[in-house]
Amino acid sequence: MSMFGRPENKVLALSFTGFTIAFAVWMMYGVMGIPIREEYGLSDTQLAWLLAASALGGALPRGPLGLLTDKYGGRAVFTALLLMVVPGAIIVSYAQTYEQLVGLAVWTGLTGNTFVVGIAWNSAWFPKERQGFALGFFGSGNIGAAVTKFIAPPVMALIPAGYIAGVVPGGWRFIPMVYAVMLVVMALILWTQAPTPDRKPAATRSFLAMHRPLRAIDAWRFSYYYNIVFGAYVALSLWLPKYYVDTFGVGLTTAALLTASFILPASLLRPVGGWLSDIWGARRATNTFLLVMIAAGILVSIPGLIKSPYVFAAIVFIFGCGMGAGKASVYRYVYDFFPRDVGVVGGLVGQIGAFGGFIFPLLWAYALTATGIPETTWIVLLFGSVSCYAWQLIAARRERKAEAEGRLFAGRAEASLVPVP
Repeated sequence: MSMFGRPENKVLALSFTGFTIAFAVWMMYGVMGIPIREEYGLSDTQLAWLLAASALGGALPRGPLGLLTDKYGGRAVFTALLLMVVPGAIIVSYAQTYEQLVGLAVWTGLTGNTFVVGIAWNSAWFPKERQGFALGFFGSGNIGAAVTKFIAPPVMALIPAGYIAGVVPGGWRFIPMVYAVMLVVMALILWTQAPTPDRKPAATRSFLAMHRPLRAIDAWRFSYYYNIVFGAYVALSLWLPKYYVDTFGVGLTTAALLTASFILPASLLRPVGGWLSDIWGARRATNTFLLVMIAAGILVSIPGLIKSPYVFAAIVFIFGCGMGAGKASVYRYVYDFFPRDVGVVGGLVGQIGAFGGFIFPLLWAYALTATGIPETTWIVLLFGSVSCYAWQLIAARRERKAEAEGRLFAGRAEASLVPVP
């Protein structure tokens, strides 16, 4: 027997490792953005567009990729996606203009789509009673954002700008070269070590039939929740280093470490959120995690209240706990309501959720420019968290009514097939 035991555990281990590396690549502009801003003399708005471009690349293809994973299997789609990004990562190291960097940010941002591929792949291999934990554990590969925050600053400090042996660039340009190598190695390991034959839950279904669940209002409700618990997480992972530097006047290394203190709970608590969702149910778990975000969000939204970056980081840590657990509970919701369509519905949820990583930096940059108040970042997120909780309460009333009328079977898809108006 292999070191992974059962084949589903092997899928989970390989997809988690691949997603961790891919997420590190996706988030690299969060740290690289500071020296890039200095080198190119960028404004806050220009930097926000660069960060948003990376987030956009990790959002747009999620729906189709989730569908393709259900149709052709995670092994093939995951491997192809990793290799697709390698040329873009190498070219980033030699980019000469801001416009080139924005275009390449979209290209390298494609690594963010490994999330929806891994969700669909693991869902095909794990039984219902282990879905919450399995999907939560896989999703904790978000920790890749912290990998970049820990590794990139010291590497950039050790390898100065310029060219090593006249060929390999140093400084911030060295980071994407390292990641290109890691992507190739991971793709080879995944392709050769993943169990075969792969599971393809939609291999015999037409693409048209696979899209039918997207008519359900709950598919779009979960997408909005994920926009807040995950899209905002992506945006904060990119935005917080700049926020700490500009608002509290700390150095880049300190800013990166303080950002990591948010990323760690927002990533590592995802399995806990999945486990609690298995025990409590997705509704109760999601309500609890949203209330944690709302409580922390109120404190950091009050202008001028918090003077210390360390007190601020402690509150943002709590906010990250709610986010990390909430990401898992939303996907437990997806499985509960759409057990046969996790790929396509999970793709939609992931796509709209990740789109928050694109839109939030732009909202924050324009709000900051208009008001000069850094806390507008958190006011926007507080509004999003409260609106999610309000929708939860409305949906709960609808579900209880459906249960009373016998139209809801254990909270599953029968009640969700309410067409979008």
